Amino acid sequence: MSSLFIEYPKCTTCQKAKKWLDEQGVSYEDRHIVEQNPTAEELRTWIEESGLPSKRFFNTSGLLYKSMNLKDRLPGMSLEEQVALLATNGMLVKRPILITNGRICVGFKADEWKAALHS
Repeated sequence: MSSLFIEYPKCTTCQKAKKWLDEQGVSYEDRHIVEQNPTAEELRTWIEESGLPSKRFFNTSGLLYKSMNLKDRLPGMSLEEQVALLATNGMLVKRPILITNGRICVGFKADEWKAALHS
């Protein structure tokens, strides 16, 4: 089964994750997060299936997140409002994302990714 790897190619963490996947011999579909931003429906599904809080899907260290003052705005937003906002711009979405074997990994942590790949 092929995995879905969502990345921003200029992101050094994404580059590191991609290299790791290649070294592990993992077959994956590569998707550019800005050119093919996740849809609201995809994001809602991933948040629900991951069991993670929606805030984990935001790129909290990104310039766009900071310029939009989302640290203060997010707590007052509904899940639907957060999902709709994430779907407007791939630069708001935390990356990389690996979707494999029914698991969703947000951000690169080799141990988590290895567990997801072998589940």
